[in-house]
Amino acid sequence: MFTEERHKIILSYLDKHEKATVQYFSDYFNVSKETIRKDLGILAGQRLVIRCHGGAMVLRHKFVSDITSTESIASLLTKYQKNKHKHRGEKMNGQVCILGSFNVDIVAQVARFPKGGESIMAKKSMIGPGGKGANQAMAASYAEAKVHFVAKVGKDQFSQFAYDHLSSSKIDSFTLYQSDKEPTGNAVIYVSEEDGENMIAIYSGANLTLTDEEIIALEANLKNADILLVQLENNFDAMCNAMKLAKALGVQVILNPAPYSAEVMKALEYIDIITPNETEASFMSGIEITDLDSAKQAAEKIYSLGVQTVIITLGSKGSLIFDGKQHQHIKPFPAVPVDTTGAGDAFNGAFCASLAKGQSTYQAATYASAFASLAVEREGASNMPSHQQVLQRMNNK
Repeated sequence: MFTEERHKIILSYLDKHEKATVQYFSDYFNVSKETIRKDLGILAGQRLVIRCHGGAMVLRHKFVSDITSTESIASLLTKYQKNKHKHRGEKMNGQVCILGSFNVDIVAQVARFPKGGESIMAKKSMIGPGGKGANQAMAASYAEAKVHFVAKVGKDQFSQFAYDHLSSSKIDSFTLYQSDKEPTGNAVIYVSEEDGENMIAIYSGANLTLTDEEIIALEANLKNADILLVQLENNFDAMCNAMKLAKALGVQVILNPAPYSAEVMKALEYIDIITPNETEASFMSGIEITDLDSAKQAAEKIYSLGVQTVIITLGSKGSLIFDGKQHQHIKPFPAVPVDTTGAGDAFNGAFCASLAKGQSTYQAATYASAFASLAVEREGASNMPSHQQVLQRMNNK
């Protein structure tokens, strides 16, 4: 057995069981303890495991850079397409893998927008976490799923901000790949007190530099996952390869097609459930959504393109599910909105968490609607409600 293959098996075991002894791996691989100690030393040097007395523990929160792989995406897909890792219909274990973006939001509250060449004083400013992937991972973790979040940041001061934010959250584990060439993604946001409007300049940075090697390195995490959730804030080819790998492993793939790109049409065959909002569904279907009837027409059109299940989120009108057989309308939960910025992220994260814990699509979408109704009553896109609060809202409806 090649050393690299042995390392993959070690990491896969630790991802599932969290820790193991040198003796266990020595017996499993039928090699000396010294060989295993060297293996664990290499993996610890790559910041993938933590050495402890007599063995090793998986490193749940980690930066990763300089990944090399002797295997290609094509060969990995071929291997699993011939021998499926798991079969649909197995008992779900509540594990969600989310591949997405992390951005740092720099927000300045101003009396009015400045004119060209003008400098004005901000009334208030703040730096906070953002990115659809990070927000959805936060939501799924608050909905009590076991979440592994994967993103890419730079090697700058914002990368440490990302690490600290995620480490202090309820997210079970995460991998932050690091780019040598691009900074951590960021958004500069002006919010006008005059009318509440905002101006946003986003620089995606490292989010758009995911590599095939980094997708291949997700193999162990995807093997243990029930669901892979992705969006469109990373480079499309890498995101698509992640969906292909998940599909080959028998993992359910959910795509939130935001921010919308026509490229999504190239990936529909790898998607089990797609969750566009009204605008995104209108773009995908070519049908302008103005009411529930037009939403049903759009859902049917998107389904006909090759997706197994379509869920259109309709804001204050709730959400609509179409699985090719029937339409199911989920009525909205009453809410007093404070900040609707992260409503879609809250819905998607909570939906995947509920689905991964064995709920039906309808049950999971109902839970996600209640979750999102609570999220919009809080300030900040990453400020999420607790599972118990969601259950209480569902019981009080």
